[in-house]
Amino acid sequence: MIDTAQDIVVTTDRSRLDVDTIHGFLRDAYWSCGIPRDTVVRAIENSICFGAFEGDRQVGFARVITDRATFGYVSDVFVLESHRGRGIGKSLMSAIMSHPELQGLRRWTLFTRDAHGLYRQYGFGEGRHPERLMEVFNDHPYGVTV
Repeated sequence: MIDTAQDIVVTTDRSRLDVDTIHGFLRDAYWSCGIPRDTVVRAIENSICFGAFEGDRQVGFARVITDRATFGYVSDVFVLESHRGRGIGKSLMSAIMSHPELQGLRRWTLFTRDAHGLYRQYGFGEGRHPERLMEVFNDHPYGVTV
């Protein structure tokens, strides 16, 4: 558990995660628009999750998809609009990057449309070999067009 200067606590305690808040945000986010609740639950179950809380209220979230040995993919990072500008995104990223099960990974990845400045503070940059990256991408996995 990490305490921030703004009385925000970041924790990996799954029992504290508010799935309704997480799903409510992700359902409308540009990267996961229309995501079903059961998909969010399954994603949480199969990731290391980080919740940011003000008292008992969840105000932020992030998760890392990882094998805990060589690779980590940072995903679904968000802070509720009412709590932005208070350093909560930085607190989430600091907790992720210092998590004991995520030390010594060979590769970290993430995708973002609008938070490059935040992630650069934690060592993220342009892909080292973008010509090697391949992906299969489904533009509308949840049947919603953004």
